[in-house]
Amino acid sequence: MYPSAIVAKSIAEKLDIIAVCDHNASENLRYVIRAAEGTPLIILPGMEVASSEEVHVLALFDNLDEVNRLQEIVYRNLSGSNREEVFGCQAIVNDQDEVEGFNDRLLIGATKLSLWEITHHIHDLGGLVIASHIDRESFSVISQLGFVDANVPFDALEVTPELGIQGARIHYPELSSYPLIESSDAHFIQDIGKGITKLLLERGTISEIKMAFENRGGRYIQV
Repeated sequence: MYPSAIVAKSIAEKLDIIAVCDHNASENLRYVIRAAEGTPLIILPGMEVASSEEVHVLALFDNLDEVNRLQEIVYRNLSGSNREEVFGCQAIVNDQDEVEGFNDRLLIGATKLSLWEITHHIHDLGGLVIASHIDRESFSVISQLGFVDANVPFDALEVTPELGIQGARIHYPELSSYPLIESSDAHFIQDIGKGITKLLLERGTISEIKMAFENRGGRYIQV
C-alpha cells in the first residue's frame, strides 16, 4: 500500500475522491496527499478509530490539521506497543515510496474513548462521522452493541460491497433514516475500487458530502 500505488490504482479505477483512513493513525496521510499532487484525485484525510466498545468509526476531514488534532486525542487514549511478529509491520512511507520510520504503538487496539466521545471529538474538529462496515460480524456498531444507538450522532453508516446499499436497505429497514455509503475498506491494492458510492457534488469537500448525506441543495447519494 505505497502512496504512489494507492494513487495510481485509484485513478485506474476512475475514482474521483478517496479517503485514507488508517487504524488509529494518520502519519501516512500527508504522503498520499503529496503523491496525488498534479492528478485529478482528491484525497480526504481521515482515520478509522476504535472505540472502547471496539466499534470502528470513520472520521473524514478536509485538511491535515484537523486529523492531526484527532491523532493527539487518540494517542493520549491508546495503550500498548506493537508486536511486529504478531500484528505486522507498521511502516510510515513517504511519497517517494521510501520508509520514513515505524509506528510502535498498538494501532490494532481499542482506545479508551467511548463511541459517544469519539463522535463528539470528530464533530468538534469539523469532521464527518461514519459507522464502519455495519454488516460485519466484528468491530461494527451492530456486532458490538447489537443496534445503532440513535443518541450517537452518526452522519452516515458504511456497508460492505458484499451487501451494498440496496441490500442494506432491505436487510436493515429500521435504519431507513440514515444515509448509507458503500466503500472498499481496502487493505490491499487490488481491493481499491471494489466498493464505491456515487455522490452528486459541486466539490469534493466535507461540507458538500454532508449536504449529499442530508439530500440538500441538489446534492445526493446516487443509488
